[in-house]
Amino acid sequence: MAGVIKDTVNSLLEKIQGTPEETPREPSAEEFQALVEKYNKAGQGHVFAFAEQLPTVEKSRLFHQLSNFDPARINELADKALNPPPRRNGPTSIIDSSADDIQKWYDSGLKKVAENKVAVVLMAGGQGTRLGSSAPKGCFDIGLLSEKSLFQLQAQRIAKLQSVAGGGKVTIPWYIMTSGPTRKPTEEFFEKNNYFGLDKSNVVIFEQGVLPCISNDGKILLETKGKAAVAPDGNGGIYQALVVSGVREDMRRRGIEHIHLYGVDNCLVKVADPVFIGFSAALDVDIATKVVRKRNATESVGLILLKNGKPDVVEYSEIDKETAEAKDAKQPDVLKYRAANIVNHYYSFRFLESIETWSHQLPHHVARKKIPFTDAETGDLVKPEKPNGIKLEQFVFDVFPMTPLDKFASIEVRREDEFSPLKNARGTGEDDPDTSRDDIMAQGQRWVEAAGGIVVTEGDAKGVEVSPLISYAGENLEFLKGRQIKAPAILEREE
Repeated sequence: MAGVIKDTVNSLLEKIQGTPEETPREPSAEEFQALVEKYNKAGQGHVFAFAEQLPTVEKSRLFHQLSNFDPARINELADKALNPPPRRNGPTSIIDSSADDIQKWYDSGLKKVAENKVAVVLMAGGQGTRLGSSAPKGCFDIGLLSEKSLFQLQAQRIAKLQSVAGGGKVTIPWYIMTSGPTRKPTEEFFEKNNYFGLDKSNVVIFEQGVLPCISNDGKILLETKGKAAVAPDGNGGIYQALVVSGVREDMRRRGIEHIHLYGVDNCLVKVADPVFIGFSAALDVDIATKVVRKRNATESVGLILLKNGKPDVVEYSEIDKETAEAKDAKQPDVLKYRAANIVNHYYSFRFLESIETWSHQLPHHVARKKIPFTDAETGDLVKPEKPNGIKLEQFVFDVFPMTPLDKFASIEVRREDEFSPLKNARGTGEDDPDTSRDDIMAQGQRWVEAAGGIVVTEGDAKGVEVSPLISYAGENLEFLKGRQIKAPAILEREE
């Protein structure tokens, strides 16, 4: 049975991603003409403008690429994206949660980890372009004394949690979604580093889908005479990717019931956090999300709110100044609307089982871009100076409004413990490699001092880097009681 599933998954991947290393099957004249007519009927026949000029192999590749898309469906998506209906503004209220039962949730969540019922999905499709690197963002070294990458920090947290939950009998499968440009370098990075000590069979790297790029008048753009321009379908493409890649089937085979999903750029993320798993399972929800308090009224983060009576994420650009600055009537020193979305979610497996029933309802958002293209009339390559088209993308949180309130939950966590995103180039002073490093070092110092250790600082030298292999979240540091540690310091093992 496993062989049949693997063959089916590979077949699906071949259809979607193609096999560029191999010569594609040459379609018959009838097959090619049928596809041309399908695109002509949808008003997208221009994509074949140069088909007869192409060598046989390139013509075949164009055929196979365009066979993966339904032009009528693309027209629908383009129309909705280019001509969105007016948005209705309804009453909103913050979604807030209490953490009074942290120990109970931790114990419950750790038990589920020990029973091999927890999996982790990492969204790692981004490159470190803004960081001055062409490598996947997960490969980035934020400047820690250990020189560990984001991938290594997260891998070691998984390893530690497996050990805490029961050692060699416990497995937390790690599913890593990449994009086309980041898949190969991600695979090579993990192979080079021996999967950071994790079992290779439990680290599954897969790829998100793509959608055609559309001109401002709704036409599919050509990248070359023999290739349509495409772009990743956004982090909301995770849902279809879980199905097409075979990841959901692998979860089913393993008996997974609880899934933690997060973005790669958060150096403080508690991977497979038992508290989060226990909290979500106790409420028997299908989706839960972590939030932190906004730093200030102008921070560029989306907010978790009730919108038209449904859970939703409202982007900062959609909130007027007065609303953004409003204070909580009961706590006048904090913002009324403060639950910042940090892309840190829980899903029940039963919810992922139903992807086919709701995924087609997810909206597609417009990203207006300058998209180089081949003119379908002249064949010339055009590099536009202003946005000439759109890339269609879905957001992972677009599923929130489709979730009944009794199956949705939110829990507020402390920013300094769980959220330090890497978004900007070094020296920016906010959400950059330096702030990420400093946040880990500050967290480690708090852990050491809470355990009774004494951190000696001189001048600007601050912080302690505590290896995830020693402590997952500040536990197991009793051996430091009464000891002096000169900052900056690194603790890689118990001494």
